[in-house]
Amino acid sequence: MALSSAFSYNFCLKSQPSQSQSQSQTQSHTFAVNKGKAGLPLKPRTKVFMNNPLIVNQAQITKTEIPERRIGNHHPNLWGDDFIQSLPDHPYQGDHYAERCGKLISEVKHMFIVAEKDVSQLLFLVDNIERLGIDRHFQKEIKQSLDLVYRNWGECQRDLNTTALSFRILRLHRYSVSPGVLGPFRTTSGQFLCSTAQSEEEKIKSVLNLYRASYIAFPGEKILDEAKQFSTSYLTEALHKTGINSSLLYEISVNLRYEWYTLLPRLEARKYIEIYGENTSWARMADNEKLLSLAKMDFNMIQSLHQQELKAFSRWWRESGLPNVDFARHRHVEFFFMACAICEDEKYSAFRSSLAKSCVLATYLDDTYDTYGTVDELELLTQAIKKWDPASINQLPEYMKIIYMVLYNGINEMDREAQKFQGRETLSHAKDAWETYIDAMLQEAKWNATKHIPTLAEHIENGTISSGKRPTTLQAILTADGIVPEDIFHKIDYPSRFDNLGGFSLRVRGDIKSFKGEVDRGETNSSIVSYMKDNPGSTEEDALNYLVNLLDERHKELNWEFLKNDGVPTCSKDYSYDVARGYLHFYNERDGFSFAYQEIRDHVNQILIEPVSM
Repeated sequence: MALSSAFSYNFCLKSQPSQSQSQSQTQSHTFAVNKGKAGLPLKPRTKVFMNNPLIVNQAQITKTEIPERRIGNHHPNLWGDDFIQSLPDHPYQGDHYAERCGKLISEVKHMFIVAEKDVSQLLFLVDNIERLGIDRHFQKEIKQSLDLVYRNWGECQRDLNTTALSFRILRLHRYSVSPGVLGPFRTTSGQFLCSTAQSEEEKIKSVLNLYRASYIAFPGEKILDEAKQFSTSYLTEALHKTGINSSLLYEISVNLRYEWYTLLPRLEARKYIEIYGENTSWARMADNEKLLSLAKMDFNMIQSLHQQELKAFSRWWRESGLPNVDFARHRHVEFFFMACAICEDEKYSAFRSSLAKSCVLATYLDDTYDTYGTVDELELLTQAIKKWDPASINQLPEYMKIIYMVLYNGINEMDREAQKFQGRETLSHAKDAWETYIDAMLQEAKWNATKHIPTLAEHIENGTISSGKRPTTLQAILTADGIVPEDIFHKIDYPSRFDNLGGFSLRVRGDIKSFKGEVDRGETNSSIVSYMKDNPGSTEEDALNYLVNLLDERHKELNWEFLKNDGVPTCSKDYSYDVARGYLHFYNERDGFSFAYQEIRDHVNQILIEPVSM
């Protein structure tokens, strides 16, 4: 399937944190969904237990009728609705904050006019604004500035720092640029040279921009492979040097830890507000002080909006009946965090809601198909979903009736929202995405039941779908800016290469990060296991090396599909790509879907709960 977890008891804890838990949530909150073979939260397979008290009224059946079930010993919900609803009014509400922001925005716009005299200065201004998460206020100015930089790109190739930075920014804004401009700075041994006149910190900053640029590679760009290898080694060594500014060291550690694919936009903004705030020499400069003040105030104002949306979303979850599905992971707050970390803009509330709801629905389905449901029950549920008629659920177990109705009502509700933006029905697309998703999960359930190990090709083909990337993204991106005509829509939805590569990256990354736990649980459905079956005598290390290299090449293809100009509205494509990054974020170091480790809880706090200190 796509989501994973850990199991061991024949009961699941209720997701009702104690008072002490609720208090601790103001400092740390959890995200515990495991990603399985493709991307969404996967859960660990558990032992088989009899007489499971969950959901089923066992007084109504005989012992011989009690099905054997696997359940997950999931982390309880650490974000109780009582805690969410009790969050006090955010301190950064009110028109006076909007007025102060408006004044700062005007002053920053004037900074663009001043910087036009020097394209390098203009380039660094754009970079600072984007890293601080305030670029949505300056889209016109940024476009005009980058047009000017592109026309005078030769002036940006005077040193490694500006060359690497200009390449990265221009490529991410879909200008046609080649990494060949880095050639003059590369030695025959694969190193990259900085000016001897630069200080040690200036050299480190240059290599840091080279490192950031190396992740925006397309297939076949060998010089960026060399740049990544060199810069990773150089920056790792720089962390141990003495006399380096602490804010620069923190910036290096952030970039090395998260890479491009896992550092979500709003999380990056929060971290760069901290980085720039610690750099007192930078922050004391008048113009930079304006940027930092605007970034802090804007972050807090948007967080106040997100908290209101979070309260509404938590009420939806509580009233849906899903808290009663005890065997499943309750990860609604973590998914809402992901939606906000991807898309902060005030006008995209529908996007955040649709994305988070879709992820919740996929998680409950995954936990049903992947562990708790029997094959017979799963076939009944699959048939009922395809009929798309609530009258067809009478033969389902009670727990499946709850899941079915929340799915049915949720998808229909999201379709009505998408129709407001698209001006046409979108339900047929949504139903197709969800039907192919459950078909793929049913296939994996059958493999599990029979202990069948598919070939790697079979596993990846099915796992790309069961990752859940497509159904969780589709309706959300239809609520972003712009009408997406049918002929354009298929360039980001099935059967596009863009859609396929997104699902592939989630499946393989999930398999790599969750493999150890799956082995401990007796799970046999994994890219690693399939590779070793296909290649007798190969080791786990052989499989991991192969998959890591394969994933790296597919990421380059995904970059190309994402950044090529093909007529798809930029907003829709950007958010679809960032949803994939959002899932990868939880697989950054381990399976963050199944185990809500401290870092994930901290990120939820930073984005949704704790304002930035002014």
